[in-house]
Amino acid sequence: MNEDKDMADARTILAGYRASIDNIDAALIHMLAERFRCTKAVGVLKAEHGLPPADPAREQQQIARLRQLAKDAHLDPDFAEKFLNFVVREVIRHHEQIAAANGVTKTG
Repeated sequence: MNEDKDMADARTILAGYRASIDNIDAALIHMLAERFRCTKAVGVLKAEHGLPPADPAREQQQIARLRQLAKDAHLDPDFAEKFLNFVVREVIRHHEQIAAANGVTKTG
């Protein structure tokens, strides 16, 4: 009987964790959507002024900043960097599309 109660308690705790994870996932999606709204505006501004879609110096600054934030938050900095690189690649792809739509080549 005690094992049944322990299992029921574990399932209740698990359900609570999963609810928190679901809420965090939803927040992440909304935050990413807002981030991409901002980066789209950056892409339009760059295209209008003939600026290149990528900014390697800015990317390196962001990597260093996010690695430090990850360390401070006790998150693996390598994971944070991989995540940022994934997001930045997608942003650059969007910026290239915006630039092409505005007649700007990849080189500026």
